[in-house]
Amino acid sequence: MRISVRHSTIYRYEGAVHPEPHTFRLRPRQDGTQRLSSYDLSICPAPAGGSECLDQDGNVVREAWFKEPVRELRVESAFEVETLRTNPFDFMLADSDLSRLPLQYKEPLRTALAPYLGRSKGTRSVREFARPIAAAAGWRTIAFLTELNRALHGSFTHVVRDSGPPYPPDVTLGSREGSCRDLAVLFCAVCRSVGIPARFVSGYEREAAFQERAYMHAWAEVYLAGGGWRGYDPSQGLAVADRHVVVAAAADSRLAAPITGSYRGAARSKMEFTIEMQVE
Repeated sequence: MRISVRHSTIYRYEGAVHPEPHTFRLRPRQDGTQRLSSYDLSICPAPAGGSECLDQDGNVVREAWFKEPVRELRVESAFEVETLRTNPFDFMLADSDLSRLPLQYKEPLRTALAPYLGRSKGTRSVREFARPIAAAAGWRTIAFLTELNRALHGSFTHVVRDSGPPYPPDVTLGSREGSCRDLAVLFCAVCRSVGIPARFVSGYEREAAFQERAYMHAWAEVYLAGGGWRGYDPSQGLAVADRHVVVAAAADSRLAAPITGSYRGAARSKMEFTIEMQVE
């Protein structure tokens, strides 16, 4: 499947401000599941300098810094991606021990995956939410992921929030509603509570091309030795295949945000965005 996206973001300020260095995570990932055919990033006014690099999670990011004050900052990315994975279950777990929960990865993999397991087994409410789902799945790893996806999709109300960080897992559990990024963070927390490494993903999904207004999307990836990082989209109840385009992934959702940066100055700001998508 070919997916083309043009994503424009405009920051308008009430007065002149001095932008601090910014990080742009808008370049889609290129790996065995998606092939990047073209990509362009435009920033106006042009930065004083910039550099493309790999961040701590292997995302290709653009670091940029500015010299002059601005009243408006325009960012536009355009790309075409061919998604390649049609079967999200085209793998076999590397070890039979990984088929049962809780997962216990051995060294040296355990240390490498530590950031995606968190520093604890989650809050009490997260653990209590995970327990009956794991029991219903017979404490089987793949079945648990399917049941968790189904529970979050079927039992939580989906809402749209244009801006703001994801809510903490306990907030989403308490309200039984959330945006795609809220549900992705909750999915990760529940997985980590039973030993499954998980990370937050930002990107795009094909259904947005057919909506009145398109938005970026968020979901989760879990690490399964033998299958690598595998996506699950709780807001759609799907195991991720060729309908999603990954842009950035990180253990902390803040490190997968499309644009990160601040400015010096007292002026208030307003953000506007448009996303145009085509699917072939």
